[in-house]
Amino acid sequence: MRPLLPQWAGTLAVKAAAFITVMCCALAALLGVLVHVSVTNQTVGQARDLALSRLADATEAYEAGDRLLPGAGVDPGGLPAPLRSLAADGKRGTMVSKHRGHPTMWAAGPAAGHRALAVEVDYSQQSGTIAGLDKAILWSSVLAIGATVLVGVFAVTRVTRRLHGTARVARRISAGDLDARVHDPRTKDASRPQDEVAAVAAALDTMASSLQGKLLSEQRFTADVAHELRTPLTGLHAAAELLPPGRPTELVRDRVAALRTLTEDLLEISRLDTGRERLDVDTEELGALARRVVRASGTDTEVRIVRDARVETDRRRLERVLGNLVANGHKHGGPPVVLTVDGPVVTVRDHGGGYPEYLVAHGPQRFRTEGGAKGHGLGLTIALGQAEVLGARLSFGNGADGGAVATLTLPTAEEG
Repeated sequence: MRPLLPQWAGTLAVKAAAFITVMCCALAALLGVLVHVSVTNQTVGQARDLALSRLADATEAYEAGDRLLPGAGVDPGGLPAPLRSLAADGKRGTMVSKHRGHPTMWAAGPAAGHRALAVEVDYSQQSGTIAGLDKAILWSSVLAIGATVLVGVFAVTRVTRRLHGTARVARRISAGDLDARVHDPRTKDASRPQDEVAAVAAALDTMASSLQGKLLSEQRFTADVAHELRTPLTGLHAAAELLPPGRPTELVRDRVAALRTLTEDLLEISRLDTGRERLDVDTEELGALARRVVRASGTDTEVRIVRDARVETDRRRLERVLGNLVANGHKHGGPPVVLTVDGPVVTVRDHGGGYPEYLVAHGPQRFRTEGGAKGHGLGLTIALGQAEVLGARLSFGNGADGGAVATLTLPTAEEG
C-alpha cells in the first residue's frame, strides 16, 4: 500500500528529496573517510615514530648490556605473533594490538638467538582521539544531511506547489472555466528571474486568454447569425403560408420550419453561452412532469416511475432538457425509448446503436458528425447547457446490452 502524501508531495518532490539525501550521504561518507584516513595516518605515524625511537634506545642498551627501560623487553608477553616472527627474521616492524585491555603500539626488532627485542607504547590516547573524531564526523554528517535535506525539500516543494497550482488552473480551463488564470507573481515583475515554472504559467495564461477570446468571438458570431436570420426567415415563413396547397408547398414549409427551429436553437445556445440565464424556480412532481413531456413530444415513449420525487426546479428548462433527450432518442436511436424516474435521477434510454465514443468521452459538440453518420445537431448541446443552468448533472453513456443512456441527476434540497 502506497503511503499517503500531502497534495504538494508528488513524485517530483519525493524523487528530489531522495536524490538530495543520497548525494548528501555520499558526500558526507566521502569526506568522513578522507578525514578519518588522514588523521589516523598522522596519529599512527607519530606513535610509530615514538615506538621506533624507543626501540632504538632499547637496542643500544641491550647491545651495551645495560638494564632495559620500563616497557622494553626480550620476547615480552603479549607481543603479537606476526611481529615476533618478523623480528626473528632479522627485521624491524610496528603493530597496534590490545595488551592488558588497552590499545598498544608495539615496535620489535631482532635480538640474539632469534629472539625479539620489543617495546610497547600506550596507544589509548591516540585511539580515543580517533574514536572521538569518528563520532564527531558521524554526528556532524547527520546534522548536515538533515539540514541540507530540509532546505532542499523546502526549495523543491515551493516549485512543486507552483506546478500543482498551474495544473489545477489547467484542469479548471479544461472543465470550461476560461476565466481561470495562474497569475504567477514572477510573470508580473520583469525584474525577478523567470524560471521554467513561471514560463509555463505565463504560457498557460496566454493560451487561456487566447482561447477565451476565440470562444467569445464564436459566441458573438453565433448570436449575430441567429439574429440576422430571424428577419428573413419571418418573411420567408409568411411567404410560404401564401403558397397554394400542394406537395412543393409542403416541402417549402417543412424546410422553413426546420430553419426557424435551427435559428431558435442558435439563439438559445447564444443565451446559454453568456451565462446570464435566470431560473424561475418552483416545486414540481417529476413523474407528472415526465409524462407531460412525453405527451408533448407526440412519441411512443414508455414512462417508468420507480420512485417519484418533488424537486425545486425551473419547469420550462427541465421540460426542454427531457424533451430534447426524448427527441434525440427517437431521431438517432432505436425503439423502445424509455424515460425512467428514480427519485431525483431521470434516465432516457433508447435501444439503438448508442452514443459515439467522442460524445461519451467529451460530451456533445455542436453539429459534429462522425464517419459520415448524421450528427446530433444542437439538441444535446442545449440539453447540457440547460442542465448546467439548473445545477443538474447530465451524463451520457451506453448500456451494457446496447443503446444510448442519458442520465440527468437533479440537485436535492440538501444540495441546493
